[in-house]
Amino acid sequence: IYPDARRLIDIGVPVALGTDMNPNCWNESMQFTMSLACYKMRMTPAEAVTAATVNAAAAIGLEKRIGTLERGKRADIVIMDVASHVMMPCRFGTNLCTHVMKDGKVVWTRGPAPRS
Repeated sequence: IYPDARRLIDIGVPVALGTDMNPNCWNESMQFTMSLACYKMRMTPAEAVTAATVNAAAAIGLEKRIGTLERGKRADIVIMDVASHVMMPCRFGTNLCTHVMKDGKVVWTRGPAPRS
């Protein structure tokens, strides 16, 4: 059973996504969580990205430090190998992540470091 995110979004409730799902159903993949949100909760890919970033940061009270790319905020960024965010839910079985940046520094890479 999934929450009715579509109804919540339609009435203006900010929906947040995270990987802290059910204790008997461990999931550490935000990519998979976003796919479930699109397929099972009727969210659009753009809504899933917003729920996993901006709204998730606000849900834990950290929206002044994380959740968006803005001057003065931490540059915590995940770079995905996908032509568009619209395709992310379609590729849930493939790890699309190529780089992870924490505080603006590359901390993990699957390939060549991104150019600055």
